[in-house]
Parts: sequence; structure tokens; C-alpha cells
Amino acid sequence: MLRTPTGGAPKSGTAGSAGRLVSIGTVLTMLRDEFPDVTISKIRFLEAEGLVEPERTPSGYRKFSTGDVERLGRILRLQRDHYLPLKVIREQLDALDRGEQIRIPGPTSHGETVDPAGPAALYGEVGRERPTVARVGRAELIAAAEVDEVQLVEWESYGLISEVPDGGFDAETVTVARLIADLGRFGLEPRHLRAMKAAADREAGLVEQLVAPLRRHRNPQTRAHAEATMKELAGLSVRLHEALVQTALGVRLH
Repeated sequence: MLRTPTGGAPKSGTAGSAGRLVSIGTVLTMLRDEFPDVTISKIRFLEAEGLVEPERTPSGYRKFSTGDVERLGRILRLQRDHYLPLKVIREQLDALDRGEQIRIPGPTSHGETVDPAGPAALYGEVGRERPTVARVGRAELIAAAEVDEVQLVEWESYGLISEVPDGGFDAETVTVARLIADLGRFGLEPRHLRAMKAAADREAGLVEQLVAPLRRHRNPQTRAHAEATMKELAGLSVRLHEALVQTALGVRLH
């Protein structure tokens, strides 16, 4: 969990976010404990949207302050826990920068007022465990991904996302939808992403094959270990995929 002072909500790049400056690769490492799916492309996209403003060295390298990292964590938390579109998040952050109290809508907050100087505004909700949203509706998914019904139907037609058997979408589908939308801004259409979906299905099948003997075991502890192993393998698979793509492209972290 990221930690930040509770004396206010400093805007990125201000004196209130003083401290050492770090590279985008270091920011990724700092965020990944809480947000394992965050990528450098996601951070750059949020910068392009004007939600965070890192400094630039004379040679053009991004340098992020402590306040920038805290701001990114707040943005990602609002997306993950409240499924807020970027437009609403920008309004929330602007309000916090002005020292105003905000009301966070969404299925996990019940619209309560948040003190901008308090931990709830900085870390999310406090005093209780963060609720898990197991299912979201169609309208919530569209709002979270900032797309329309036509685009959602197209994604479904290519098998990129699908509703669960008894209706609605699981929470992870929100992440998938956002990533598809982000890639679409670079000109990648659903037909281009079918290969990625097929590769993901093959990786998932391999993971399931590896843990299947453990999941069939009579011992409940062994079955629980199977679930933990499956999550760890999934995380390693995602990181390997990212590393392979970056290596293939010759991406340099800066």
C-alpha cells in the first residue's frame, strides 16, 4: 500500500510533493504491489490525459515525485474500487486539489462524503476491509471503460469479453474492457486482439493443467494451496508475457 502524508492532497509537480525524483520504471515497481496489472503504457496514457504531470529532464526523460506516485495510486484506486471513468476521476482530483470534500459514487462507497485531508481520500475507504465487487452490470462496464453499447457488442462478437452464465460481468472483465479501449485509441481493433485472447486462453489452460492434481485432492489445505499456486502462476505468466513483448520491441524503460 502506498503511503502519503495526511496533511492535504498535493497536486503532482507542486512543492507539496517534494522528494527525490524517480524514473517511470521505478514508479511501476512501486505501484505493482497494490496494482499488479499496471503497465508503463497505462502510466503514459494517464499522463497524456493530463491526470499526472511528471517533470522532464533536458534529455526528455520522465521523472516522478512522491506526489506524482501518490496521485497515480489514487487514480488507479478510484478506477479499481469505484469503476469511475477518467472524466469523473479528473473532477474528483481537481476538487481535492482545491481542498474540497468529495462524494465518491459507485457500488463500494454508497456515496459517502470524503475528507480530502483524511486517509479515505488518500488510500480509499478505511475502517473496514475493501469490499469485493464480484459482478458488474452492462451499464457499469460501459461507464468504466468509457465506451458505448456498439463497441461493447463488437468486443463480445470477437469473443474478447463475455457475460457470466447467470448474467453480468465479473470484476476482472472491467480491467479487460479498459485495456481493450486503451489499445483502441492506438488503432488496434478487436479483430487485431483475437490472437492475444487465444494466447491468453492457452496460457490459462496450461496453468489449470499444472494445478489440476492439487485441486482434486481431498485435503482442503492442498486445494487452498492449489488456488494460491494458480494465482502465482498467473501473475508470473503475465509478467513473462510483458517482458517478452518488451524484449521483442526493444523497449527501453525510462
